[in-house]
Amino acid sequence: MKASAFAYARATSIGNALGLLAAHGDKAKVLSGGQSLMPAMNLRLISPELIVDIGGIGELRGIALKGEVLSVGALTRHADLLKSPEIAAHSPLLTKAVAHVAHPAIRNRGTIGGSLAHADPASELPACMLALGAIIIVRGQAGERRIPAKDFFRGIYETALSAEELLVAIELPVTRKNAAYFFDEFARRHGDYAIAGLAADAVVKDGAFTNLHLAFFAVGDRPVLSSAACRLIDAVITPALMADASAALDEELEPHDDQQATASMRRHLAKVLLVRCVSTLLGRADLDARVA
Repeated sequence: MKASAFAYARATSIGNALGLLAAHGDKAKVLSGGQSLMPAMNLRLISPELIVDIGGIGELRGIALKGEVLSVGALTRHADLLKSPEIAAHSPLLTKAVAHVAHPAIRNRGTIGGSLAHADPASELPACMLALGAIIIVRGQAGERRIPAKDFFRGIYETALSAEELLVAIELPVTRKNAAYFFDEFARRHGDYAIAGLAADAVVKDGAFTNLHLAFFAVGDRPVLSSAACRLIDAVITPALMADASAALDEELEPHDDQQATASMRRHLAKVLLVRCVSTLLGRADLDARVA
């Protein structure tokens, strides 16, 4: 099957792209890397009348450190994130996560902005944005909006981005003193869609968490910033406390059944990831995954 007929426009600037989106509304779709858009069009899951290609807008590319903030342009490719010394030094969670995104051919074309705007609940990068407390910057003809990542993802393939707006950049806080991070996922093969995954950002001091953000993905209709993390902050971590946190996590997840896994399997794997994360970040081999 191939895509239905559509018109094509190559935007020459952000302003030009916004004008096209304002004129066509939800009948238009933005093309950045195309790694999610084109398969959906070929399967006729979507049939836009106009494709607005923003690939030539240079100001949407690049990674820059601005004081205590790392700014990443929406057209920055996954491959660029993976090899960036700035990302490795100031946001190492992203370096770890991007290595799990699909395969090299996809990473060479796919963009961070495209991934976030697509909002696949099994995607690695939206969860990283939640864990890191990112700000997602979108622009429309009425001006710019700065949206916290926790408010950006609203459901399966659904975000706070309107049809007339363009995601232009992401801002990430730089790594703090005593910062630690964790990323892992379960997938049938490396590069496949995750069955369950976890991105975590933490501050560890004297063998305890003084801050902890746990963002689970592929276990609901959007990435989940778990409130179970609150039980583990400024606390002595014991197997009993981990069992309590696992039970709390179980209550807040709403996974689904599909051809890859049942909801109960996803719940179990999320709890395994929770224990694995805490054990890794604190260097606690005694916290066996069996308590999950």
